[in-house]
Amino acid sequence: MNTIALAKSNFEQEYRQKLCSAAEAATIVKSGDHLCFPLGVGEPTLFVKALAARKRELEGVVVNQQHHLCPDYFTEDSTPHIKVNAWFTSHVSREAVQKGWADFVPNHFHEVPKLLREYWPVDVAGTVVSPMDEYGYFTCSLSVGYTMEAVKKAEKVVVQVNPHAPRTHGNCHIHISEVDHIIECHEPLKELEIPKISPVEEAIGGYLAEMVPDGSCLQLGWGGIPNAVTRALLSKKDLGVHTELMSDGIVDLMLAGAVNNSRKTIHRGKALATFALGTKRLFDFMHENPMIEMHPVDYVNDPAVIGSIDNVVAINATIQVDLLGQCCSESFGHLQWSGTGGQADFARGANRSRGGKAFITTASTAKNGAISCIVPTLTAGASVTTSKNDVDHVVTEFGVAKLRGQTAKQRAMNLINVAHPDFRGELMEAARRMNRI
Repeated sequence: MNTIALAKSNFEQEYRQKLCSAAEAATIVKSGDHLCFPLGVGEPTLFVKALAARKRELEGVVVNQQHHLCPDYFTEDSTPHIKVNAWFTSHVSREAVQKGWADFVPNHFHEVPKLLREYWPVDVAGTVVSPMDEYGYFTCSLSVGYTMEAVKKAEKVVVQVNPHAPRTHGNCHIHISEVDHIIECHEPLKELEIPKISPVEEAIGGYLAEMVPDGSCLQLGWGGIPNAVTRALLSKKDLGVHTELMSDGIVDLMLAGAVNNSRKTIHRGKALATFALGTKRLFDFMHENPMIEMHPVDYVNDPAVIGSIDNVVAINATIQVDLLGQCCSESFGHLQWSGTGGQADFARGANRSRGGKAFITTASTAKNGAISCIVPTLTAGASVTTSKNDVDHVVTEFGVAKLRGQTAKQRAMNLINVAHPDFRGELMEAARRMNRI
């Protein structure tokens, strides 16, 4: 047997030795341990469920994670046994954080690997991976983010191998020598339905498409507005992608030829992301696709890296904007709804980019038109996600408000002009009281 064949045989033997059930893997967790799981579909569901099943045997276990999908330990009676520190709340963790059963950790997404290195212990890391290749490597598949940093720091590493997880390119590989326990899972990955586009979102998408010239490099978030934007950009040329989130809308742009990454300043010819959410169509498109690369978030979301790319266009959504341009994109008053994520990372990066533009989008009203999303001051207790110093443009269905480089009075007028007409009068009165017009 030659050297290469022997190495392959050794990897396969090591794989078999480390293979176990989820219940067996969960026994490595001890009271007081700190665990770290990836966001979204990188969450090792079988391991999480097995851990939750033995929660009453444990005390003081801490789970650090962003954007959870498994609800198994988000209950009041779980807290003494397994406590969650959410770096970004999802529909699964939101109630637990708001009621105090779980805690919230403010952060910029690009800094999470550094926080793991310097502040947060990791006794056990678990992640979904694609099947091992002949050289002994798994990939982090759809959730790279902070996963490799957690694996590097952890005392014990559990991987959940899923044949449905696409094998992705980029800086996203874990070698079997780094792994302690292997679980096999054959369940399909969780899909997220493509959000439907409302007339308001379609109008916002139309304004944004006008602001995106050929050759721009895109960052898009999740939701109806990004989907409206991608639909409106299908006829563009030579677009690039350097984004936190890979989505079905970007697949549409690549298949249409609108995105070819031919003018990117770095990683020319490649679309970069740090995680993916969407449908099986997206997952299949990413499988062994050399035109898409997945990299850690401290690279993809680093404002300095983003700023080194020409003509970045960053598009993100918010909940509320005040007349100075402060954006709350993550809470309703003091009630945490999501998190900062990469919004500020990309706003700052786009502002550094030569020819770059950053857009914050919102419908002009909420609650069926009952309240304005452009307000004199943010609701008491609201988090400032993107500061007044980082906001470039704000877009509603009534137009685009340019804020960067504008005075406080100019900002107020520009924002009032894109507010819903029903609220412009009271916004003008409030601006007068604050000497903003």
